[in-house]
Amino acid sequence: VQLQASGGGLVQAGDSLRLSCVGSGDTFSRYTIGWFRQAPGKERELVGGIKWSDSGTSYVDSVKGRFTISRDNSKNTAYLEMNSLRPEDTAVYYCAANRALWVGMLPSQYGYWGQGTLVTVSS
Repeated sequence: VQLQASGGGLVQAGDSLRLSCVGSGDTFSRYTIGWFRQAPGKERELVGGIKWSDSGTSYVDSVKGRFTISRDNSKNTAYLEMNSLRPEDTAVYYCAANRALWVGMLPSQYGYWGQGTLVTVSS
């Protein structure tokens, strides 16, 4: 599957932003989608993900209650809705996919990646 992430931009603290991840080339509904981010000088980290089997979601503690992941398989698209953004959310955001039944935490668990979209949150 090929993935294309989009929707990043420059926002102020407290603002909202929605990222999209569009899949092509295979049955998107059969892929678990993970959203990752990588801040300058830091390792890529999982933000959260959504399973293909039941669309169950999971999030890291730092974004719980602020970020929401969803998917619309009819549009081959997954979304990362980000609310109450903070300067520390500034990073390049990536979507990734695998065929696992759970949301893996490690980048190495995903075989397919989008190109990344930059989110900058100013204070």
